Amino acid sequence: MARFLHVADVHLGFDRYDSKIRSQDFFYAFYDVLERYAIAERVDFVAIAGDLFEHRNIQPATLNQAQRCLELLKGEGIPAVAIEGNHDNRPYGTKTNWLRYLSDWEQLILLEPSDKGTGEVAFQPWNFDTKRGGYIDLECGVRVLGSAWYGATAPMAVQHLAQQIADLPPYSGSQVMLFHHGLEGQIARYAGALRYEDLLPLKQAGIDYLALGHIHKNYCVENWVFNPGSVEANSIEESRYDRGVYLAEIDKNKIQVSLKQEYRQRQIVRLAVTAKGHETEEEVEAMAIAAVESAIQKKTIAPEQAPIVELRIEGQVGFDRLDLDTRQLQERLAALSGALIFLLKYEVDAVAYQSPLSENAHRTEIEREVYLDLVSAHNVYKKRAGAIAKGLIGLKDLYLEGRQEPDLHEFVEALLDEDGATDTDLLVEAISATESLVQSTEKDRDA
Repeated sequence: MARFLHVADVHLGFDRYDSKIRSQDFFYAFYDVLERYAIAERVDFVAIAGDLFEHRNIQPATLNQAQRCLELLKGEGIPAVAIEGNHDNRPYGTKTNWLRYLSDWEQLILLEPSDKGTGEVAFQPWNFDTKRGGYIDLECGVRVLGSAWYGATAPMAVQHLAQQIADLPPYSGSQVMLFHHGLEGQIARYAGALRYEDLLPLKQAGIDYLALGHIHKNYCVENWVFNPGSVEANSIEESRYDRGVYLAEIDKNKIQVSLKQEYRQRQIVRLAVTAKGHETEEEVEAMAIAAVESAIQKKTIAPEQAPIVELRIEGQVGFDRLDLDTRQLQERLAALSGALIFLLKYEVDAVAYQSPLSENAHRTEIEREVYLDLVSAHNVYKKRAGAIAKGLIGLKDLYLEGRQEPDLHEFVEALLDEDGATDTDLLVEAISATESLVQSTEKDRDA
């Protein structure tokens, strides 16, 4: 029985979040995976199912990271067999890329079915002199077949690949194929995924283990299609997916796989608080701080490990949502959590009030509800909305009596200044609403 390690989507050179330390995480994770599950487990080979690199054009440091990992395997006599993914495939019209460079220097075996020039593919056996080939028969009794990145043409490519595999010299051992593409139904909002039925021609052609990559989520279908997921999470959102590497054992009649996840990875924590609409800005900030402190107390967040933390503030707020200084709050929470990267997602709506009224509602009732909605939309006064709304009806009566504007302002200030603070904007809105109501009343009277 042969043993191998199936990895995918390593993404060396990851550079999102503008953090060099985060970029190094992807190297440390891959290196640790190889030490723990390739060398310590004494596998026969390592299969890399695409996207070894984050970019087609890489920095010297990224190339050095790849070489250090692959030399680790080479020193133990463990071949690394790889294919291109969509991130590291050669640009259109070029004949080489960095995977080809590593293959030419005998640091990995890059399997590429050749093109006959007719749009069809052909599998040639691996040639150790030219370092070219579409498949390789390993000493452990496994034939490993490669593929390319086909994108939208993948369903048609599968048909051609299956035909060529069926025409290969007979093989008595197990056949493993590396294929960088996603399967339908595994994640939402993913266009172009293959259906399981689209892949079946490969099974009929004799493939025993289909090693996928591309989707950064672990899944297995019918003990035939295997995707370990990415080695590290490429985004905060991906932290909710199971992912890791597959340690597999295979012979012609049996396949056993184990998803391995116990290796060096950056801790990612996602938190959320929900505002109900009655809180002040200070209270919303206090809710956010309390959420982080609670996560630290429960050891969900380990500040000494410099985690990646996301806090999402959701719901409704009873103040102008732009009044909350999210930048200052984010900095405070980052310091509190000890996070390497702290993302604050502020996704709230302003409270919108609309009181239900019957079709036969009296004008006095309508006026009261207009004032009640107006006052309730202001967080400072909403707890006294009923009393203030009643007072504003009195303001309307003063207006109808012909009282001068200074008298009206004095009345509103006295009404609102119960706690020693007057909201000028509310005062202006109240008077404006009063004028509108009075004008509407006068028009109705004239009609």
